[in-house]
Amino acid sequence: MGFVAAVVFAVCCWFSHGVAGQEEPIQTFVIPHSHMDVGWVYTIQESMHAYAANVYSSVTEELSKVKERRFIAVEQEFFRLWWDTVASDTQKKQVRQLIKEGRLEFIIGGQVMHDEAVTDLDDDILQMMEGHGFLYETFGVRPQFSWHVDPFGASATTPVLFALAGFNAHLISRIDYDLKDIMQKNKKLQFVWRGSPSLKSQQEIFTHTMDQFSYCTPSYLPFSNCSGFYWNGVALFPDPPKDGVYPNMSLPVTKETVHAYAKTMVENIKQRAAWFRTNHVLWPWGCDKQFYNSSVQFNNMDPLMKYINQNSKEFGVTVQYATLSEYFQTIYQSNLTWEVRGSEDFLPYSTEPYQAWTGFYASRNVLKGVARQASSRLYAAETLFTRYRISFPDGPVAKDWALDKLRALRWAVSEVQHHDGITGTESPKVADMYLQHLLQAMMGAEELLAALFLLPHNLQSPSILADIEQTLEQHVIVYNPLAWNITTIVNVTVTQPSAAVFDDDGQPVPAQIQGSAHSNATYDLFIVVELGGLQYRKYLIKFPENSKAYEAKAVSFERRSVKDRAKAGRLLLPVLSECYELLFDQDTNLLHSITYLRVMITQDFWEYDANGDVKAGPISDNYIFSANGSAVRAYKAVEMEIIPGKIVTEIRQYFYREESDKDYAYSITTRVPECFGTKLPCHRLEQTYSLGPLSLNTEVVLRTSTSVKNNRTLYSDDNGYQMMKRTYRKFTNNTLARNYFPMVRTAYIEDDLSRLVLVSDRAHGVSSQTDGQLEVMLHRRLWNNLQWNLGYNLTLNDSSVVRPTLWMMLGSVSATSKLYQREAVQLQHRPVVMPIDQPRKCLPHTVPKRGSPLRSVVLPPNLHLLSLSIPGWNYCSNHTVRNNLHSQPDYDRILLRIMHLFEEGEDPELSKPVTINLKEALQGMGEVKGVEERSLTGTWDIASLQRWKWKTADNLEKDNKQQRRQDDDFTVTISPKEIRTFFVHFVSRNF
Repeated sequence: MGFVAAVVFAVCCWFSHGVAGQEEPIQTFVIPHSHMDVGWVYTIQESMHAYAANVYSSVTEELSKVKERRFIAVEQEFFRLWWDTVASDTQKKQVRQLIKEGRLEFIIGGQVMHDEAVTDLDDDILQMMEGHGFLYETFGVRPQFSWHVDPFGASATTPVLFALAGFNAHLISRIDYDLKDIMQKNKKLQFVWRGSPSLKSQQEIFTHTMDQFSYCTPSYLPFSNCSGFYWNGVALFPDPPKDGVYPNMSLPVTKETVHAYAKTMVENIKQRAAWFRTNHVLWPWGCDKQFYNSSVQFNNMDPLMKYINQNSKEFGVTVQYATLSEYFQTIYQSNLTWEVRGSEDFLPYSTEPYQAWTGFYASRNVLKGVARQASSRLYAAETLFTRYRISFPDGPVAKDWALDKLRALRWAVSEVQHHDGITGTESPKVADMYLQHLLQAMMGAEELLAALFLLPHNLQSPSILADIEQTLEQHVIVYNPLAWNITTIVNVTVTQPSAAVFDDDGQPVPAQIQGSAHSNATYDLFIVVELGGLQYRKYLIKFPENSKAYEAKAVSFERRSVKDRAKAGRLLLPVLSECYELLFDQDTNLLHSITYLRVMITQDFWEYDANGDVKAGPISDNYIFSANGSAVRAYKAVEMEIIPGKIVTEIRQYFYREESDKDYAYSITTRVPECFGTKLPCHRLEQTYSLGPLSLNTEVVLRTSTSVKNNRTLYSDDNGYQMMKRTYRKFTNNTLARNYFPMVRTAYIEDDLSRLVLVSDRAHGVSSQTDGQLEVMLHRRLWNNLQWNLGYNLTLNDSSVVRPTLWMMLGSVSATSKLYQREAVQLQHRPVVMPIDQPRKCLPHTVPKRGSPLRSVVLPPNLHLLSLSIPGWNYCSNHTVRNNLHSQPDYDRILLRIMHLFEEGEDPELSKPVTINLKEALQGMGEVKGVEERSLTGTWDIASLQRWKWKTADNLEKDNKQQRRQDDDFTVTISPKEIRTFFVHFVSRNF
């Protein structure tokens, strides 16, 4: 997103550092860069054509001319597109030489600069690994610094991930304006961040916070109406100008203007220097869409810097082109002792008193949902293809074709993690682009899954099911992509009112069929499935006239007006499961309470009215939530249906804006598993909502009001990795919006007796505005007349219908602590259900049955299989002897990533370190012959990774070297919140 540089300049001109006796000039590191949004206002294709390709072409040419020049490249998606489709052989040769000389430096190295508030851990790692794999294979480069200058707030998970990837320093910018002001005044913009309370100093990282000017060069010039230091002007869309003349090009540096330019630059350098502890200033030169004409940029900056250096004694400043590593190396060598920041994050983020950037937590709910679905499908396809390659290396599924399908989905999922992608802060055409890329790549993954399921084995109906009657039948495959055994319920949409289900051993399977909530022409067939870890089974669905599945029938309750709330609590209808008794109020058709110490719970929908007129007050938009008063109830009447079942009981509640409306505005569908005598987990209440199209300038929340005494304190997760305590704070202005927080997977409220947990299938905003309340923002539709928003089409007029899912749990703190992490993972990675044919008449003769060819792979309950994949990138086990790597993909290197789900001290048993033998744990896939432990993205051998050791007051002599905790070649101990990455090599199977 474009950063509007602050129009700030010094009233007074300093010609010293401001410290008495200071003789050493300020050393200024001028870091040329271009912030290139992978999306936002323009599509990838539009940006490549208008400016992005020209950035790399012209930078390569200009750096090659003068050895002092530098440039940092950040987002890999644009660079890879340029490298693959634009760069000439000569340019590629120049790039390799510039990298070798350290003058072109890759920073972060991920596909994008990912958002930090609403992205999931899985996808943050994925997009970074895709970029790092390309850089390592192509150049042997391993990025060691971050440049997270534009995400809207900073998560505590991000520094942990960067440390695990081998980074030596982290750079952020967007934090609360009032907090940044305090940090500047106290010279505390730099610190050592220990993002994980469990990992502590093991994965700490030095962090630099940019000052109030952020990543853009100050644009104000007191001697000119043009923007400052942007001699190439402003990029033009859709086509670059043929004459090379762009709008708003800065005045050239000449004999007449050089002193004025120097004076302005030096003033800004000194202003910045006053906010930091060392005599070294990071001066970012660039902004959004810059350096597409690098010749005019460098040809003006070169003489300006030369002039300042020639007059350094007068100015008290020296300037030099630099990469980010050169700046951080100098700070590291200063040998100062740094303050430590714990596991607190910098969320939410505000830029002004009425500009709380908490709206984007819920913007474009559909895009957020599809992005997570695509990530889940990728996870399933990766694990299944990996198993297939180990078992059938010469099988009929072509490895090149399969890897192409996976790489397309990796690219699409990585791309949308951009900080103006999954955030929902892009223009409509860019949102459509993300969705198109995701959906097309998901179709490819579906083709791959179908091939992996079907080609190695013939799909055959069990012989014991053969009969003379020719009934309709259909086959379904269900795959569990997790490395845990599961018993769960899957839903298959069918067109017949009765059914019977059999497993691949020919045994009848518990099932229930009922009318669909979304269509009068279809039915929901619920099937109880038991699957081992990383295992799939085939199920046969027969459609006889006499169903063996339980046929559930709905009981309807007449529409009730909110006017009847005064009568509430007289007629309570119980719905029972093995874990809960839910009571529904027949006077209101709302949930009344759930028995766990009889917690009172009501759920309904409320709306915030958003202001769309900038003249009338603060507005809400894609980014910002600025409520125009308190929320109001979004309905006037409620209908209810209850469908009692033997597998699941379903409660459908329909909310109407007006009592006489024909169509409902919102709905809640709650599924209560009937677990008696089965292995089904009963603690999970599954809820799906329907919202939209909304009225314009409406922001809708699901409000769960309870008797829990939480004092308006809630907990929500940072990127699905760790829970953050969110204490309600009062502000002079905008208290409501500034107490909204991101919920990526999980949020809960608690008191001494009980905890209410919600886990989600996509990101939302969450708040506790009143004691006992948990409020989730599910959907937004906005329009405003702010010219900036109108000019870029960023008004969020989202008329879609959204259907997010939340799972709810209620219990003691100790009981829910054992559950919510696994539940969040299981919601993210639900079983893949794939109908592989249409209902048809069965054959009178059948062939012998075949079961699933896959043996189960099961990890302990506190360990999660975070990744199992064939990256395809060519890595080198010994980097010091790295030669030109092969151009063909590496299909034999399996990447395994395991995460400990629990925090230190969270549970008496599950929080303990876990020792496992990887050879034994993976024997269901094949025989392991070797294991190498690697950094998070695979580019470092963990034994050789030695990150910089930054001095802190509590431990001046600590050792940050990664420790190899392996008792032998295959046994590893994984401690709370650790993420361990391995390359695993299997004994080859050749049939």
